[in-house]
Amino acid sequence: MIIPNLAPIAWTTLIIAALFVGIGKTALPGIVTLSVALFAAVLPARESTAALLILLIVGDIIAVRMYYQDVDWHALKKLVPSVTIGVVIGAVFLYFVSDGTMRRSIGIILLILTALTLLLMRRGSAETIRDVFAKRSIRSLYGSLGGFTTMAANSGGPVMNLYFIASGFDMRRFLGTQAWFFFIVNVIKVPFSASIGLMTGEIISTAAILIPVVLIGAYIGYLIVRRIDQKLFNIIIISLTIISALYLLFW
Repeated sequence: MIIPNLAPIAWTTLIIAALFVGIGKTALPGIVTLSVALFAAVLPARESTAALLILLIVGDIIAVRMYYQDVDWHALKKLVPSVTIGVVIGAVFLYFVSDGTMRRSIGIILLILTALTLLLMRRGSAETIRDVFAKRSIRSLYGSLGGFTTMAANSGGPVMNLYFIASGFDMRRFLGTQAWFFFIVNVIKVPFSASIGLMTGEIISTAAILIPVVLIGAYIGYLIVRRIDQKLFNIIIISLTIISALYLLFW
């Protein structure tokens, strides 16, 4: 194992980020964007996506086990093709553009998508909104953008959070479907990250050291989700999505 030579404050930052990964995967998905920010503050931006990807997969496995009875397989099956296309485009984008361009582009996408989603939710009834988001064109838009943003900056969560909320998913169905969604997507991302040289020995070692922290965060998330209702859950998810977009745009 190649132990990275990081200052104590850097390790503290990564530990907090890993804790957020566990919480995000089992209770508050939008908080994972804070992990993206913290990892990028300590490690080179591109390499940080690879280290975080390993921890995200660990969190996905826990969430899949925790919410295995709450998955909407029908919705997942329909999302896979467009998400896969988005991941491929995101990998190409990540290879050619600078870190700053990558972050700002995704920040703009998230803000526009959030505004459009909230506008639709305000103007239509819950049933009408569900019908709109059941359309193939809308599903393909959100799926491809989700795949693109998760490949380019591990920021696909906010896009899919908006899609699942607008589609009328209740809290457990949301968390269960998202758990499998991101487990599949993140596993697909591994060969892309490896092929562009991001999965180095030092990065893998860093992630391995932080895995126990993700497990602790997942348990904290389990305790949180037992204590919040659907309305508060939706408000938190949308608020974290907006924060995510602003962070990516102005950081």
